[in-house]
Amino acid sequence: MKPEDGVAVGDPPRLTPARGGAASLVMPAATVAISLVGLGVLWAVAAAVWPSRAFPPPSDVWEVLLRDGASGELAYHLGMTLARVAASFLLAMLVGSVIGVVLGSPRRWVEFFDPWVILFLNIPALVIIVLAYIWFGLNEVAAVGAVAVNKIPNVIVTMREGARALDRRYSEMATIYRFGVLDRLRHVLLPQLQPYLAAASRSGIALIWKIVLVVELLGRSNGVGFQIYLSFQLFDVAAILAYTLAFVAVMLLIELLVVQPFERHATRWRRRNT
Repeated sequence: MKPEDGVAVGDPPRLTPARGGAASLVMPAATVAISLVGLGVLWAVAAAVWPSRAFPPPSDVWEVLLRDGASGELAYHLGMTLARVAASFLLAMLVGSVIGVVLGSPRRWVEFFDPWVILFLNIPALVIIVLAYIWFGLNEVAAVGAVAVNKIPNVIVTMREGARALDRRYSEMATIYRFGVLDRLRHVLLPQLQPYLAAASRSGIALIWKIVLVVELLGRSNGVGFQIYLSFQLFDVAAILAYTLAFVAVMLLIELLVVQPFERHATRWRRRNT
């Protein structure tokens, strides 16, 4: 190495500090925390300026969270709602994905079912919930089934478009190399459908938990929706906000700790290719 390069011969190479690092993780988290604290301060100021039972301060909501959390009631109702969300989500994704991939195949007969999908897309969720309770009774099967039926058409549409965008050359390659069914699914179909699966699951979980609350409000005796309905009857706005915020916080944790890491893991091959 030449002396004018600034490094003598035999010197250890100078290390360039990695970009981002811990700061890239700490700064977004700090920004979110500061933003939430600012929202809480604004809420407290607004509640102080306009004191009303219909607009309780954050301290009242926090008191309800501590009380029901200590008694175990909050965890019980959150658990019941999360169980219904998980069951409805898995059922909707499984059924909707299979039907969507079938309807995305290049066959003329699948056009026969397109009006069916449009019909179910436009039926209001409330109608499906009420009919499910009338036909099957006020039970868990009707509750989970009603939520899944509301979401299945959306999954079908998304996965149908994904199936239509498949590169047929990969299927031909799989035929030449005599891939089995599992190998085709793992190495040909799922990698190409992954963006569509991610879009359907992300929108699905956001829609499903909202419908689950309506299902619980109309026909269940537990869950966050039932607690919100009960608090509405008592005009307890603090309890309504407490259960709402608690469930939203749980769903955000699921998004941050489960959905996003899984999505990054599933798309790691795309980052390697780029």
